[in-house]
Amino acid sequence: MTVLNTTLKWLLQRRLPRIEAMMQQPGSVQQKVFTQLIRAGCRTEWGKKHAYKSIQSIRDFQQQVPVSSYEDLFPYIERVMKGESKVLWPSPVRWFAKSSGTTNARSKFIPVTTESLDESHFKGGKDMMALYIANNPDSRAFEGKGLSIGGSLHANPYGNNSAAGDVSAVVMTNLPSWAQYIRTPSIQVALMDEWESKLERMAEITSQENVTSMLGTPTWGMVLIDKILAHTGKSNILEVWPNFEVMMHGAVNFQPYRELFQHHVFPSKAVRYQEVYNASEGFFAIQDDMTRVGEMLLMLDYGIFYEFVPIHEADQPFPKALTIDEVELDKNYALIVSTNGGLWRYKVGDTVRFTSLYPHRLKVSGRTKHFINAFGEEVIVENAETAITQACEATGAVITDYTAGPHYMSNGANGCHEWVIEFAQEPDNRQRFNQILDETLRQINSDYDAKRYNDMVLKRPRVHVVPPGTFYAWMKQRGKVGGQHKVPRLANSREYLDDILGKVLEL
Repeated sequence: MTVLNTTLKWLLQRRLPRIEAMMQQPGSVQQKVFTQLIRAGCRTEWGKKHAYKSIQSIRDFQQQVPVSSYEDLFPYIERVMKGESKVLWPSPVRWFAKSSGTTNARSKFIPVTTESLDESHFKGGKDMMALYIANNPDSRAFEGKGLSIGGSLHANPYGNNSAAGDVSAVVMTNLPSWAQYIRTPSIQVALMDEWESKLERMAEITSQENVTSMLGTPTWGMVLIDKILAHTGKSNILEVWPNFEVMMHGAVNFQPYRELFQHHVFPSKAVRYQEVYNASEGFFAIQDDMTRVGEMLLMLDYGIFYEFVPIHEADQPFPKALTIDEVELDKNYALIVSTNGGLWRYKVGDTVRFTSLYPHRLKVSGRTKHFINAFGEEVIVENAETAITQACEATGAVITDYTAGPHYMSNGANGCHEWVIEFAQEPDNRQRFNQILDETLRQINSDYDAKRYNDMVLKRPRVHVVPPGTFYAWMKQRGKVGGQHKVPRLANSREYLDDILGKVLEL
């Protein structure tokens, strides 16, 4: 494996000049991607409807093509799933990434083309490792196996000769043989459908492997690690994987989990962490500088054209949309993408905030539908993550999961925010934890602070601590287990709060 490690590192380092060029000329790179996409789109029904042949500029595109939600595009996607060709993209579509998303509790089916696999998902995976090696030239990650928790695949529900499943399952199924060789568990186990059985089998297999890296969400990664520790009787995972080197994580903000992983899961300063921003729609961003925690480099040459819409215009069909050369620092934008998978001006549902320009690095600040604004306080996920991290650090707490929503005004009493939190290690003082949570939100969000002034609108948050395993049991009961499913952090209603608190009361 030493020869393989040396060879792969050498090959990956050859990718860096292209990435450097992209960082230096973001506008030119995006213009080239845009031109290629429009040229391909001309050969589709969507392109004919929106007169792609007449599009001469990005401004033409923004004036002729509306911003689309999944609901807007679904009639076209449904036709593709039924076997029609050249509807949204000129090449055949044999795969669909199934995502739970936030769209009326309905599963989304995102087309995955050969181009989006090769030029986005695979390219992103290679660049992720190339940037990791650039930061850690002495890495021995390829002397062991890379662990990833895959989803599962099913036949297209419309019966066409194609398949649908988690994007991780689609990617794993199409990996080349050399990539299959350096990962674990086998593809047959990784794609098992029944989640509990798969976890048990993965724990058995991977506990016997020399695992040196791991890719996945921290929440489901923790569930697997707990299974492995129970299977082996070890106290931490480094006793099972002594050569473990790096965890690549994404999908949820890692900051609230950092303490858990750094001091309990992987209790070693030698273990490194790299964040990625990949989704069913494409591979978007990669942490390129390990010292810039939470910041990721936007990858501009993956066949994805990006637009950034100010939050207050996010629901408009023809909003003021900015290109990569027009964005500003520290402003929240709704992310809009046009992709080589046949998505056109598609609302991803995420909000992002740029932390540097040239190179363009960003943070995912939240979801366009995940926020609390029941009282005009406009609390977004980024606010919540910052506050709960501060509260944990001040009280020695380690968090497993949480969700929050409004407690409405009633009977003359003011409202408040209500939190449901599961700890791996409880705070040394719960009252102090609640105080820090509230104070931090007031410091970072002026609207929240105004509503909290003298308890005039909002009282101090109400916090419920639930037993270990509560969130996993709740997600399982909802049929939402697996790497593509995430606990909803914030909601502007009591939908999740009432459901999970009701389940706790039933126990």
